[in-house]
Amino acid sequence: MSNNDLANALLQACQERGIMLATAESCTGGMIIAALTDIAGSSAVVDRGFITYSNEAKMDMLGVCASTLEAHGAVSRETAIEMAKGALARSRARLTLAVTGIAGPGGGSAEKPVGLVWFGVGLDGHTVTAEHRLFADKGRDFIRRETVRHALELGLRVLGQR
Repeated sequence: MSNNDLANALLQACQERGIMLATAESCTGGMIIAALTDIAGSSAVVDRGFITYSNEAKMDMLGVCASTLEAHGAVSRETAIEMAKGALARSRARLTLAVTGIAGPGGGSAEKPVGLVWFGVGLDGHTVTAEHRLFADKGRDFIRRETVRHALELGLRVLGQR
């Protein structure tokens, strides 16, 4: 399935459930919300996208705690969860998708290599969860596109569609 097909399926799943969707994006810089809003009629279920590339933006816009960023870093399970929770609290959305990762080409380390992305997903009334993927270091564009794909698939999975 293409990212466009996945985005269409996620929009339809949200519409069928009567829920709004929001994203909280770091390494993708808005690519997830763009994939969704490229589709006509998406305004029926897309509430907003938070582009929180810097730590300051994560704290200001989503309420990520400075202590979380200091203790675990921006690319962590804890930060992804706080991003998803913050998007739920600061929007009309009942489903939120959050991503934070290292798209490269630089910025990686032995503990957090290029290609590591943490995903947070929040569904109102459920525990916010997180998972990570380590995408092959095939370039920044590849990592970002695969991050969008996985985020859309994760949204579908949470809604019971995958």
